[in-house]
Amino acid sequence: MDILSVASEIYPLVKTGGLADVAGALPAALAEHDIAMRTLVPGYPQIIGSIKRGRTVANFDDLFGGPAALIAARVAGLDLIVLDAPHLYDRSGGIYVDQSGLDWPDNWQRFAALSWVAAELAKGLVEGYRPAIIHAHDWQAAMAAAYVAFGRDTRTRVVLTIHNIAFQGQFGAEIFPHLRLPDEAFAMTGVEYYGGVGFLKGGLRCAHAITTVSPTYAREIRSPEFGMGLDGLLNERSHDLYGILNGIDISAWNPQTDPELAANYAAANTRKRELNRQALVERFGLEADQGPIFGLVSRLTWQKGIDLVAENADWIIELGGKLAILGSGDGHLEDAVAVAAARHPGRIGFVRGYDESLSHLVQGGADVILVPSRFEPCGLTQLYGLRYGAIPLVSRVGGLADTVIDANEAAVEAGVATGLQFSPVDGPNLGEAISRAVSLYQRPDIWARMQRKGMKTDVSWANSASKYAGLYQKILG
Repeated sequence: MDILSVASEIYPLVKTGGLADVAGALPAALAEHDIAMRTLVPGYPQIIGSIKRGRTVANFDDLFGGPAALIAARVAGLDLIVLDAPHLYDRSGGIYVDQSGLDWPDNWQRFAALSWVAAELAKGLVEGYRPAIIHAHDWQAAMAAAYVAFGRDTRTRVVLTIHNIAFQGQFGAEIFPHLRLPDEAFAMTGVEYYGGVGFLKGGLRCAHAITTVSPTYAREIRSPEFGMGLDGLLNERSHDLYGILNGIDISAWNPQTDPELAANYAAANTRKRELNRQALVERFGLEADQGPIFGLVSRLTWQKGIDLVAENADWIIELGGKLAILGSGDGHLEDAVAVAAARHPGRIGFVRGYDESLSHLVQGGADVILVPSRFEPCGLTQLYGLRYGAIPLVSRVGGLADTVIDANEAAVEAGVATGLQFSPVDGPNLGEAISRAVSLYQRPDIWARMQRKGMKTDVSWANSASKYAGLYQKILG
């Protein structure tokens, strides 16, 4: 079965979030099911620069404002079709935002082009290649479903995965005449959304199947609280909506072989984990006592509950804990974290920015990994924590609720607890969960049992890939 994945980012070539991890890991996982997945990606400089051997398989004289080509290449073990369109993608700054942090004003062109090309590939643009299914990821690829539907392509099926419904790709009505869609597409049954154009909305209306990245999030986004204005449409299409958990690359995230750790270890013997803890203390400038280390690796945003962490920073210190924070994001939240670190030198360490290597050390050395998100479609941080023996402390939302077993009295007694959950998502409830974590940490036998249980949890792509394979078969009939 040939599947064309369409993604605006893909690990390890370009990444801003979990979407890249999924796009990078899913092809190999699906290969176990005799599914060949190629990925159509934008030709950002970092992707074009990674191509050692490629061949041009199609050319466009005018692709949404300039010439472009499709380059087929194998890079980092991934079969790619790269959309080389310099007028759209060859620029400094971020892949979605400019150097000042503002959205590129032509994002609608950049990702309409990506989606349009996907639909053309499905119609047989490249001789000898015609995928049966387009698997589109998030709003940047969602319009592929609209191009298929309004292009009268009755052969191709489209699966659309929502990684975060908060990002929808909404633009003014003035762009519609330039989208290469028929007039009838500017309607409620197409891409029209509150008088403008909604890329994600159009995709949700036109896709044959809709997935999101956890069963709980699939239920949540059908409610006004989490649906971000699209809950009505999602309820209408509920029979086509599936929640399939993400996995992680267990070869890249393996405490037994991870080269980023100070010492490797396994679930059966975690004694060497202490060496990673010591390295973490040194890297973040923390005091070398035995109080629990709470680690945080995150974008510093309201969604991620970082204000709640800042609110509880003093409480963690009062309970004898320490805090190691790695991340960047909203300026006022970065400032709040920096102020807390200045207030508690040696007890709170803050490394601003993102460092892939250091993120591995946080997972390998922290005692607790904090994920207090207000909403979280799936979350990968808690999966890394389970894998590395950093006990996840998470809010009871989305994929966090689906992947962490709370250490309530019954779960602890049965030996099945893997972390701590709290709800509702606010400062006092996070504080109470922190208190529970410290109490459990002071009971070494229970803590070690939770670590072992978490480390033995299957967080790979195996189960999820099987579910995707089943869904593909289903929509092909």
